[in-house]
Amino acid sequence: MDLGVDVPGVEQARHDVCVQISARGDYAVRAALSLAKAHPSLMSAQAIAQDQDMPRKFLEAVLADLRRAGVVRAQRGAEGGYTLSQPPRDVTIGQILRAVDGPLAGVRGMRPEETKYAGAAENLPNLWVAVRSAVREVVDEVSLAELLSGRMPAHVRKLTTRPDAWQPR
Repeated sequence: MDLGVDVPGVEQARHDVCVQISARGDYAVRAALSLAKAHPSLMSAQAIAQDQDMPRKFLEAVLADLRRAGVVRAQRGAEGGYTLSQPPRDVTIGQILRAVDGPLAGVRGMRPEETKYAGAAENLPNLWVAVRSAVREVVDEVSLAELLSGRMPAHVRKLTTRPDAWQPR
């Protein structure tokens, strides 16, 4: 996930601040949901790709990232496949996103707490840290089991009911 920030003198085609879920992140969460539904059984990459209608080659790269991060286990052989390393209730969406994309929020390639500004922008790091914290409040507090069942924490469900929640800005 990237928190994009305009760089003075560099024209960019995005807003000043943008929290973006990458294709890798989206595919990783979708693949993990398929594995959560099948847990503790194994699923082949082909079965996951078909279940989620995604390209197998790209999915295999995502699964490799998830395996390296310890989110999934792989078993080789004719009866092989992938499974979650932990029960779905113990795997958060944040873990999955970090496994494939790294830190949840970055400002020009830095962690929000590493930013420093002078003058009128001296308090900007506080805002960047708050944005990261708000993202964490959602993705680190929703497990695969909760997302699969549709029973997410009340504070997350409440965010989806705000009048402008589903409206683009």
